[in-house]
Amino acid sequence: MKLAIIALTASAAALSAVALSTAALAAKPPALTTAAPPSGTGLPSGQCFRSSDIRNHTIADKNTLLIDVGGKDTYRVTMKGGCLAGAISSDPIITRQPPGSSIICKPIDMDIAISRGGFPSHCIVDSIVKMSPEEVAALPRKLKP
Repeated sequence: MKLAIIALTASAAALSAVALSTAALAAKPPALTTAAPPSGTGLPSGQCFRSSDIRNHTIADKNTLLIDVGGKDTYRVTMKGGCLAGAISSDPIITRQPPGSSIICKPIDMDIAISRGGFPSHCIVDSIVKMSPEEVAALPRKLKP
């Protein structure tokens, strides 16, 4: 009789833990409040930037890198194929200047990789957009680059 009560109590505790973790996941707000831009989206000429002006970055999700440019602007860089899956914001990004120009206006202008364990994982940039001050302000603190 005591054995049955202990087993029932353990099952109830496990069920409670699952319910709590499910509720915590459901209550977690989305990392980014706006949808990803259309594939191939680039920047208008007044919003282009030099790759050497990238100051910091955070990884928002498996496809999204947020970068601080010059300490004043934030850009959302969307990758194809889950390139950032498993990466964390402290992983260094590697940028190479494509032949011809150091100015980034279009996805093709950005050659980027994430260094994990000393090995680069190259990414295909799908879109780049400059975030508005309101979008940046709405980011959770841990996602601000």
